[in-house]
Amino acid sequence: MTTATHTPIRLRPERVVGATAIALAASLLLQNVVVGGAGAPDYGAPIADVLAFHAKNRGTVALAVGLEALNLPLLLGFLAGLHGLVRRRSEAGATWSRLALAAGATLSAVWAIYAVAWIGVVLAAGHGAESTPTLQLAWHLHAAGLAMALPALGTTFFGAAMATHAAALTAPWQRVLGVVGPILLIVAGTASLAIADGSPMVFLGVAGLALWVVWLLATGIRLMRAPAKSLVRL
Repeated sequence: MTTATHTPIRLRPERVVGATAIALAASLLLQNVVVGGAGAPDYGAPIADVLAFHAKNRGTVALAVGLEALNLPLLLGFLAGLHGLVRRRSEAGATWSRLALAAGATLSAVWAIYAVAWIGVVLAAGHGAESTPTLQLAWHLHAAGLAMALPALGTTFFGAAMATHAAALTAPWQRVLGVVGPILLIVAGTASLAIADGSPMVFLGVAGLALWVVWLLATGIRLMRAPAKSLVRL
């Protein structure tokens, strides 16, 4: 009588990190498409228009806020996994990945403040609240959270891009994204006060965010397709 033996299935770390990167990119993309497609008001819009939008589109905004909660573990999981991959390959890369981890933790905290203020506005709008100084403060806090998230994201992006480049985990062309994207995000972040007041400078940050999503997708696909032993640059 023979006893069948089952070999446990082990997921390679590269594939886990790659899948996490793709999931984070998809979540960020969906979140922005959902809110943008609904015609969200800009941060300089009158508070009455802001309340009207959130009262009318509560389900849409609830989805966006839910995705914000999903982004936190995806971001931190991706950065932690990436650090594990990088430190086995490059000491210089490990230094950059530590920077990405620290910036990512800061970004997560700012995202949480951004989402909490947003939830407050949504709930107030759903109960038919009128414009008050408190609601205006909550909306401005939400806007300021987005503005301050931009330089934190730029630093995270730069650290992760430099780390993966040093460890030969990404293709050389991706380093261009890892330089241009963070510059756009950090420059936009220097205008945080103006952005929170509705300045079009926010579109610099949007462009940087788009490059972050592209970089995440490219990195995720590359890691998912990585050979078992090493990655060869193309």
